[in-house]
Amino acid sequence: MVHPSQIIRQPVVAGQFYPGDPASLRTQVRELLEEAEPGEAVGLGSADRSAAGTDHALLVMVPHAGYVYSGRVAGHTLRSARLAETIVLLGPNHTGMGAPISVWPGGEWRTPLGAVPVDAELATCLCTSDAVFTPDTAAHTHEHSIEVVLPFLQVLQPGVRIVPIAVGAGDPEVLARCGAALARCLKTYPSPVTLVVSSDMSHYVSHEQARRDDMLALAMVESVDPEGLYTTVRSRGITMCGVFPMTVGLVACRLMGAQKGRLLSYATSGEVSGDMEKVVGYAGAVIPGPAY
Repeated sequence: MVHPSQIIRQPVVAGQFYPGDPASLRTQVRELLEEAEPGEAVGLGSADRSAAGTDHALLVMVPHAGYVYSGRVAGHTLRSARLAETIVLLGPNHTGMGAPISVWPGGEWRTPLGAVPVDAELATCLCTSDAVFTPDTAAHTHEHSIEVVLPFLQVLQPGVRIVPIAVGAGDPEVLARCGAALARCLKTYPSPVTLVVSSDMSHYVSHEQARRDDMLALAMVESVDPEGLYTTVRSRGITMCGVFPMTVGLVACRLMGAQKGRLLSYATSGEVSGDMEKVVGYAGAVIPGPAY
């Protein structure tokens, strides 16, 4: 049996969603980050940051499409947030493989920019806090949603450590358990942690419909309302692929005292492709956290 510290996850969408050449990838990521207007972290003034009680964002939501389509939204959002050096990455499970809530237990994830170590201590905390979390690699093997975010983190935070979690379960009670366990671990963890949720928004509808529907869902993100997000997306048929991991993240944020978030960026693929009849929506949002 391979020890968790020896598990290596190789990139599977390099050269497709983002450049496979290290130099080209670093250049593109830097350009996308530099396009973001520099300003106050998480879009908050000094008084709001004082009220929030921490210099680190508690949660950041970014998209995971090809960089040509969603890279500007991801770059603007991540550049605008102050990220902790430890990041829990929550993404959807598009493939259906593996356990319903799959935690990569240790080792490292690789991109063309190098290796990113997995925080095995935090991963263990999650898996021992609630049996809903399963140490599992199968769900991540061919899943792109977390991988696509990693090069941004590598450029922004060269010393970043991660815990990747693929969320495939859709039962709201299970998602609530996940969020509660996540909050317990983060509250007792000795250093700050940022949650990064990977999600695209509406899929293959018109630009107008995507924006209209997505704003309803994003209002729930801004009010840190996990039940509201889940219900809005399900009842209106909004094809937000990361609604499950985002529900988990919002539950954790609310239990940790967060009260409001902020939408920082929104776009659709039609603004790049010119096809405004079948677009995918991309959103970037940040939730600041109270003191740990």
